[in-house]
Amino acid sequence: MLRDGIRDDQWDRIKDLLPGRIGHVGANARNNRLFIDAVLYRYRTGIPWRDLPEVFGTYKNVQRRFSRGAKKGLWHHLLSLLTEDADEEYVLIDSTLVRAHHHSSGAVGRDQEAQAIGRSRGGLTTKIHARVDALGNPTGFFLTPGQVHDLAGADILLTDLTTDAVIADKAYDANDRVIHPLEHAGIQVVIPPRTSRKTGRDYDRDLYKARHLIENFICKLKHFRGIATRYDKLSRNFLAALQFVAILIWLN
Repeated sequence: MLRDGIRDDQWDRIKDLLPGRIGHVGANARNNRLFIDAVLYRYRTGIPWRDLPEVFGTYKNVQRRFSRGAKKGLWHHLLSLLTEDADEEYVLIDSTLVRAHHHSSGAVGRDQEAQAIGRSRGGLTTKIHARVDALGNPTGFFLTPGQVHDLAGADILLTDLTTDAVIADKAYDANDRVIHPLEHAGIQVVIPPRTSRKTGRDYDRDLYKARHLIENFICKLKHFRGIATRYDKLSRNFLAALQFVAILIWLN
């Protein structure tokens, strides 16, 4: 096993879920585990696909297979299977900015806005909106250009929830888009009020201390060099990379 390869216990949990396995409809993959190790190596180190070590085989085949899986929703499907065990006593939401490398915006004819790349003081950036469960395990992602407000993520990630409470920082203190819809659904809102509020609003300060869980998760994400800096041209592939890393975190 390579130093950055998937562990045996992790592999045992997903090997029967991947396409290309023996008995699966369609062609058999030459080596599913080597493919997973190749993708893990690429995003752990942040290298270009073409720089994959020869031990992983032809880089074009690995890149093509990963992109095909992203297009077909493979990584989203695997993550959704794992999140069936999520502890949703409460959920947490937050966002983080990552710098978009110039390679990620180099696709001729592609709209940067459509690919979730924005331009601000920090240059080209993408904002990752993330949601985790009560154990700090990831349950959802959404991508926007870096300059977009955090509430864009709340519009997507805080719908159709089955939880007792939502924990977030004061950036999500918005009556119409967050507070009132959650309260109407019977969900406790654990969000400190903004100082600009004209009327005060109370929240559970003890429960709010759990917000470190999503901060810890974001730190885990950024241990992967290919996530901390975005190199993928397509938002679809970068989202798939987030889902891939989230799957590994779940397997831990």
